[in-house]
Amino acid sequence: MLRTDTGYIPSKWSVVLAALLLSLLTVGCDSQQQAQQQRKLPEVSTVTVQTQEIMEFTELPGRTSSFRIAEIRPQVNGLIQKRLFKEGSEVKAGQVLYQIDPAPFQAALDSATAALSRAEAKLPSIRSRAERYKSLLAVKAVSQQDYDDAADALAQNEADIKYYKASVQTARINLGYTKVKAPISGRIGKSSVTDGAIVTAYQANALATIQQMDPIYVDVPQSTTELLRLKRSLSQGRLSQNSKNQNQVKLILEDGTPYPHEGTLQFRDVTVDPTTGSVILRMVFPNPEGTLLPEMFVRAIVNEGVNNKALLVPQQAVSRTQKGDPFALVVDGENKVILRMLTIDRAIKDKWLVSNGLASGDRVIIEGLQKVRPGMAVKAVPFKENVKSPANAAQPKAGSK
Repeated sequence: MLRTDTGYIPSKWSVVLAALLLSLLTVGCDSQQQAQQQRKLPEVSTVTVQTQEIMEFTELPGRTSSFRIAEIRPQVNGLIQKRLFKEGSEVKAGQVLYQIDPAPFQAALDSATAALSRAEAKLPSIRSRAERYKSLLAVKAVSQQDYDDAADALAQNEADIKYYKASVQTARINLGYTKVKAPISGRIGKSSVTDGAIVTAYQANALATIQQMDPIYVDVPQSTTELLRLKRSLSQGRLSQNSKNQNQVKLILEDGTPYPHEGTLQFRDVTVDPTTGSVILRMVFPNPEGTLLPEMFVRAIVNEGVNNKALLVPQQAVSRTQKGDPFALVVDGENKVILRMLTIDRAIKDKWLVSNGLASGDRVIIEGLQKVRPGMAVKAVPFKENVKSPANAAQPKAGSK
């Protein structure tokens, strides 16, 4: 029996009390051990990935080319009297560029005009004679042969008038060709001839070349591999091209600065270049400041389509095996680490676009990767993003991966 201040406790109660005290001590020890174990679990920061809608782009190199090119050639033979433009300047359509000596062409026009006037002067008398012979033939006053000769003379005179009118028109056209005009507006290059040079009609060497650069073309080669990948994504429903901005294209200049004006995708060529295995994408960009010059190297950012179920993972959450295969560590429902091999499509800003290996709702470890291994139990806490630095806030360029 146990003795207390009020007396003795029976032995059976002493046994119950001892058992109670023992159980309380045991529970306390277990709770303490569990707390110690919980404190020993490695802590990792995770990001829960969710599907979202994004616009997918691809970046392709290309070169600019003039919207229109006109090689200036004379259409008549002659002597260049004067060059009427400044090399390297902007010219307008219809502006006179060269003056060819017009004297022989003016003489040809005057000669044709005189011949036409002579034929037209004979017409009234010849017509009157033919009409008079026709009335006399009805009363047998002239022979049929006389009437036929008068009618033939009238027809010949009328034909001569038509011929001379054509000659006048030809001479007038040739005289107009002595003023060599610009067929299009644009920037004209250097002149291949000077004043006093002899030129021939439609000669092989151009007198000058005009290039229209506003707007301007950008020709971009796209590999057939990328083209097939895009078509496969569209057929599988991963991408859709119903956006109103589907054909809008952005441009990056040679020095890495973005071009301020957006362009429009005109068409994709259907002929594959056998040497490069690519097709040409032609785009049109406004060029009001003349920043883009023909044959300039640029990079075009082409809109591929809208991905309604995109999974984006921060780049620091993705590691690679010794063979270079990407993988990520994920915390499952039992707070254990599992390894997921990934298929990465491309980089979008500071994240990877994952096409296979993750599902919406997965908790991907982003910090603490060095202290965990697959199968380990961990303590997962949400990742808190730091305030973006100016470098992170900039728009990164999308590229295939």
